[in-house]
Amino acid sequence: MSTGRCVEKLKEIDLTLPIEPIQQIRPRARRMGKSISMYDPKKVKDYKKMLAKIASDKYLHEPLKGELIVDLTFARAVQKSVTKSERLKRLSNAHRPRMKPDVDNYIKSTLDGLNGVLWNDDAQIVDLNAHKVYDVIPHVDIRVVEIADY
Repeated sequence: MSTGRCVEKLKEIDLTLPIEPIQQIRPRARRMGKSISMYDPKKVKDYKKMLAKIASDKYLHEPLKGELIVDLTFARAVQKSVTKSERLKRLSNAHRPRMKPDVDNYIKSTLDGLNGVLWNDDAQIVDLNAHKVYDVIPHVDIRVVEIADY
């Protein structure tokens, strides 16, 4: 379906980040005097920090500033308890991950972790596609396209 809009591709980033995707879980709260402070659990905080480090080591430019289209693929390891035939089906994408964590929780933790590295703020993302797949080695593939919208 055409929107009648003209879009020009300004920049494109394609990265494979060798890290096991971690889902965003509810932030924790702690009382600090009369106020309450919210924080990410350690596992999520560590994931975001490591993700930012890996991405900044691979992407040596300023964060993108314009409107962005983002494609994410979250590759998780095949469980060791499955049969050989099921393992082959999962690695060939005949069977995809349908269990938790949900793809939207992967998205949230990953986009937040890449703020200030690939883009200034994930609010710049105007179009987003995400996929969960199996692979031998867990990783996150990301493709970011900066566009000018006319």
